[in-house]
Amino acid sequence: MPGRSKRWLAIVLLCSQLGALSLSSVLLAQRAQTTRRTTTTKKTKAQLERERQATLRRIRETSRILEQTQRQKEASLGQLNALKEKLTVQQGVIRNISSELYYIKTDVQQTETQVQKTKQNLEQLKAEYGRLIYAGSKTANSYNRIMFLFAAESFNQFMLRLRYIRQYSEVRQAQAAQIAGTQQRLSQQLNGLKVKQEQQGQLLNTQVAEKNNLVTLKTQQDQVVTKLSKQEQGLRQELADRQRAISRLDNLIADRVREEIARAARVAAAKAAARAAARERAERAAASTPGRTSTEAPARTYSEPAEPAEPVRTDRVTLTPETAVLSSSFADNRGSLLWPVAKGFISQRFGRHNHPVLKNVVVENRGIDIQTGSGEAVRSIFDGKVLTVASVPGMNNIVMIQHGEYFTVYAKLRSVSVSEGQTVKMRQQIGTVYTSSEGTSEVQFQVWRNSSNLNPENWLGRH
Repeated sequence: MPGRSKRWLAIVLLCSQLGALSLSSVLLAQRAQTTRRTTTTKKTKAQLERERQATLRRIRETSRILEQTQRQKEASLGQLNALKEKLTVQQGVIRNISSELYYIKTDVQQTETQVQKTKQNLEQLKAEYGRLIYAGSKTANSYNRIMFLFAAESFNQFMLRLRYIRQYSEVRQAQAAQIAGTQQRLSQQLNGLKVKQEQQGQLLNTQVAEKNNLVTLKTQQDQVVTKLSKQEQGLRQELADRQRAISRLDNLIADRVREEIARAARVAAAKAAARAAARERAERAAASTPGRTSTEAPARTYSEPAEPAEPVRTDRVTLTPETAVLSSSFADNRGSLLWPVAKGFISQRFGRHNHPVLKNVVVENRGIDIQTGSGEAVRSIFDGKVLTVASVPGMNNIVMIQHGEYFTVYAKLRSVSVSEGQTVKMRQQIGTVYTSSEGTSEVQFQVWRNSSNLNPENWLGRH
């Protein structure tokens, strides 16, 4: 009888301990996996939230620009461009919401799976605890425990049985604590699931509202296109005027670049001539030194070696050491340069593209048009020197800034606050944007390298 009691208790204790350990290991592993997944999801949600806030700012800016163009009764290309930009941003909002919904749906599914597993673990723990209590109840009274202890054949066996009884009690307490912890975790998971389901519902409602806004914007866009289509003659005249203005601006830029190339070449040639004259004077002075025979070779009194005459460049600006550094720095910032205005969007891109209303009409743009708010400040995108301040019909005031062998052009300015030859710093205001009679505030921006026209979008940073 004592032998069987001992074996029975040892088996119960061993099974209980192994069960508790295995369940604990599984739960800890699940908890670690959940923590890793939650961390990743939070990071993704934070990125989505930043994108959402940036998109909302763009919507507010575009709405103000659109409102400005809508003050005029007549439809305009500026109004159409603002509507297109707002449609693009609105589609971005819907994509962002869809991404959030995807992650929340994934979270809900994962949480539901976790809740189900936790429930199963809880039921398993309760069943094991019940079996342990039932088995222990058969020898739970004091008389049986005393008989079990005093039935030991030796003192060592007595102490071993006493330790078994204590371990049995500890296992029961650990099982009870594990059940309580699992119940608490299940409650937290259920609460979290409820919160996520509420967020999912709110986002679904927001998505429906934003899709309705998108439909409204598309309707407005179609209405504006219809109105503009009835103004074909006026649009063609406006396009012809623009092309003439662009041609004048192109000629002005080409003239100024050629003049700067020629000026820099003259300066470089003059410096080279001055150096050659200095060498010649030094050689004459050395040759006329008293005591020198005519057969002696004149000693050079300078350390600079003789330089060949530099050819005059006609295809690019001849750089000085200072302008070479500036030019290199400008090139190194390709793709991250400042925008010429703080707010706005690209209403017409670089290169050839179809007219937004007129069919079979292709428009060519030497730079980009940036539509912005009325009275917006126009600023230099980089350090440089003001090469030209001029007025071109159809382009209003223009400012051309030189950055070594690079040039930036700012057209459609209402006012100018710099003068030719002035050194400017990055972010320095050079003027304000012009607002047309249709309520469109737009700046034309171009980038050149010597006589080569470049795509400004490849140079500006993310706005």
